[in-house]
Amino acid sequence: MKNPFTPILARQRAVLFDGALATELERRGANLSSHLWSAKLIADEPERIIDVHLSHLRAGADVISSASYQASRLGFAKVGISAADADARLTKAVVLAHDAVRRHTTRALVAASLGPYGAVLADGSEFTGDYPMTVQQLIEFHRPRVAAALKGVPDLILFETLPSMAECEAVAALAAEFSQVPFMASFSAKGSTLSHGESFASAVTMLEAVENVIAVGLNCTSPELIEPILRTVTPKRVLLAASPNAGETWDAKSRTWVGSPLRGTEFAVFVHAYLRAGAKVVGGCCRTRPGDIAAARVVIER
Repeated sequence: MKNPFTPILARQRAVLFDGALATELERRGANLSSHLWSAKLIADEPERIIDVHLSHLRAGADVISSASYQASRLGFAKVGISAADADARLTKAVVLAHDAVRRHTTRALVAASLGPYGAVLADGSEFTGDYPMTVQQLIEFHRPRVAAALKGVPDLILFETLPSMAECEAVAALAAEFSQVPFMASFSAKGSTLSHGESFASAVTMLEAVENVIAVGLNCTSPELIEPILRTVTPKRVLLAASPNAGETWDAKSRTWVGSPLRGTEFAVFVHAYLRAGAKVVGGCCRTRPGDIAAARVVIER
């Protein structure tokens, strides 16, 4: 298995992922009030998704994440969509990302984005991990998502906003099962731990044991929390990754973001700190915009 990040790191100091998809979709008039979030637009308004992908590519992103974070059979079933159609929409999300790359450049990669089980609940539990699922149940939930994503031929599978070691174990098992596919895993954190309370180091140790896991990191986490957590680990093989949110906090009850976002050069200061802490993969999560990714690009190219 080839590591798709290797050619990028041969020419620059870090791999740059894109920023938030939903922020730009909403800013451009998309209605994301459904529990399907941006996944609703995969079939309904695909050109909107492509347009946002292109914005991040123009900002300098090396990797585009598909609009499939919220996509799952269970989530689509809630609005009467069959398992087969749900899988087809997840595949299409990856294809849309490829379409954007083809329109802009052949050098960018496509990551098939898959959120945690908590994301389908649409109650903020991806930031707690407090859901009664066994590791085996989590594997069974995620397996068809991985299979559907792979039909779109992504360059890697990206599990994002994982809150707990239970879901980490499930992802590790799936990576071992799909052993010829590059996997990346990123976790949400609170304070100095994963959102559910376990150490980031324990997640890195578990995932380093799976050969096709190429990067482990933190995302959808307050920018100031990430650098100290990164410094708690010294991976032997996997790359460290960091994609913070814009500094706001999600209020699941009101379904709103609270606080003031970091923008541009403010965001770039944190990116520089992550690179100093050993990160080789950086980007943005919720509420970050293409301008923030452009600012991160400047840091990478210094």
